[in-house]
Amino acid sequence: MTVLEPFGARLRRAMDERGPLCVGIDPHASLLAEWGLNDDVAGLERFSRTVVEAVAGRVAVLKPQSAFFERFGSRGVAVLETSVQEARAAGALVVMDAKRGDIGSTMAAYAESFLHKDAPLFSDALTVSPYLGYGSLKPAVDLARESGAGLFVLALTSNPEGGEVQHAVRGDGLGVGATMLAHLAAENAGEEPLGSFGAVVGATLGDLSSYDLDINGPLLAPGIGAQGAAPADLPGVFGAAVRNVVPNVSRGVLRHGPDVAALRTAADRFAAEIRTAVTAS
Repeated sequence: MTVLEPFGARLRRAMDERGPLCVGIDPHASLLAEWGLNDDVAGLERFSRTVVEAVAGRVAVLKPQSAFFERFGSRGVAVLETSVQEARAAGALVVMDAKRGDIGSTMAAYAESFLHKDAPLFSDALTVSPYLGYGSLKPAVDLARESGAGLFVLALTSNPEGGEVQHAVRGDGLGVGATMLAHLAAENAGEEPLGSFGAVVGATLGDLSSYDLDINGPLLAPGIGAQGAAPADLPGVFGAAVRNVVPNVSRGVLRHGPDVAALRTAADRFAAEIRTAVTAS
C-alpha cells in the first residue's frame, strides 16, 4: 500500500496555501430543490459534480456527508466515489463525514472502507464517534497512521443534544469531551507541523477557554454561516488554537448554486473572512 505524507502535514500546507475553509457537500432534498434538481441520482450527480467543479481547485478541504449519498443505495455511493476521486484530483483534501463508530472487527471494516489507500472511497480523513470508548477507535487510528490519513473525533459538537454526553463528568472529575481532547493530544504528541488526529468542535459553542484545545491537531469547526456563527467569532471561541481550526461552511456556500461562478464567489468570500479573522487573532 502506498503511504501518503501524513494528513496533518498535508492539511497544514493546504490551509497555509488555500486558507483553512472546508466546504461541505450536503445534497439533501431541500437543497436539490433549491437548485432546480430532482431528488434522484441524476440530481445528486449534477449537484456533486457542480460543487467539485466550482471549489475543489481553490479550497483546502471538501467534506461530503455520506448519508445524503447512501440514501440512494449503490448508485448514490457510486456518485460519492466519483466525487471523492475528482475532488482529490483537483487538489482538495477530502474529509468523509460518516461519523462511524463501533468495536473490533466492525470498526476495522469501517476503517478499511474509508482509510485504506486502495479503497474506492479512500478519503484523506474520516469523522468518527468515540462514544463506545475512545479505545474502540484503535483500528481506525492504526490504519490512518499506516495510510497517511487522519481522523476527526467528535468531541464538543454544536448540536444541543450532544451536551448530555460530552459535558458529562467522569468519576475523576474530567469531562467526557475534555477526555477526548486529551486522547487526541496524546496521539499527536511530537508531530510536526501538525498532528493527523483532530477533533470536531462546534464554532457555535461560545467561549471554550475551560477546555484545552491545544491538541497539536486540527479542529474541524461546523457552524459557520447558516447555523449562526461568523468567521469573526472564531478567535473568541478557539483562542490560541484558532490557527489550527478548519471552519466548515455548507449552506452558506451551497445556497448560491447551481451557478459555478456564484459558488466560487461565496467560497472565496468565506475563505477571505476566515483568513482575516485567524490572522488578526
